[in-house]
Amino acid sequence: MKNSKIKTLDASDERQYMIHENYEVYVKHGAPIGAATFHYHNFYEIIYVAEGEYSSLLENQMYHLKKGDFLLIDANVMHKYHHIEKKHDSSLRIILWITKATLEQLSNGNMDLTACFHKHGYCAYHFPVQYEDMFHTYLMKLVMSELIEGQVAGSKEVMDRGYLTLFFAYLNLLCSTPEYLFKEEETTSHPLVTTVSSYIDSHIQHNISVDELAQQVHMSKYHFLRKFKDLTGVTVHNFITNKRLISAIAGLREGKSISQVYQDSGFSDYSSFLRNFKKTFGVSPGKYHELY
Repeated sequence: MKNSKIKTLDASDERQYMIHENYEVYVKHGAPIGAATFHYHNFYEIIYVAEGEYSSLLENQMYHLKKGDFLLIDANVMHKYHHIEKKHDSSLRIILWITKATLEQLSNGNMDLTACFHKHGYCAYHFPVQYEDMFHTYLMKLVMSELIEGQVAGSKEVMDRGYLTLFFAYLNLLCSTPEYLFKEEETTSHPLVTTVSSYIDSHIQHNISVDELAQQVHMSKYHFLRKFKDLTGVTVHNFITNKRLISAIAGLREGKSISQVYQDSGFSDYSSFLRNFKKTFGVSPGKYHELY
């Protein structure tokens, strides 16, 4: 995989945003260093394990992936890599990032290519070997930085759109088959994160204190703070802020006004909302509202 024609991301690369406007596909080798804390983004992500093992925590559910497994991550879902010592050193993954707008353009109104990200409660799949080989082929074509021979200007982009369309058309069809979903024993849930996340969602408009959350999980404040940070990689305060921002984005996409959005999301004042929004998304709420 060290071929110069293959697009790669170093395991230590912490980037969780897209440089290109529509989609990006990379090969990543080894245990990642830059994804060990909860993060989220406004595009879809697919992780395909080509070799070895890999584990990921999506909000409150842990997925233990092996060779051939696919993890589908919806936009604005908090997730993180979960390190297991010596287990992931030989892990090789293909990472695909793609926007909703790009999938809608590829479908041309004929098929909802985003549906695979919203099918079931679980979002990890293991397909029969013939389909896995097909998906692997499409992904490897996409991670090639250039055509091998006979390259014509623009032909790489045209072919990539074709591979993406085929990849997502088949993926959506196969994700409709429950037998390909991960079994319960292949996942691990964290009741503490589940309880905290659900409580924040149902009280998002209000001020939420650490003491309040600690009471919900029947822990002392300081034990709760340590345990939550160990599980998620972020502080309780950051987790709440991220939840508020995700709520704000949903409101903006529904067409709500900025003033209504920041209040509905529980920010104490507009300046706090503006500061956190720009820090996370790189643009102001007004610009985001204009774009989306």
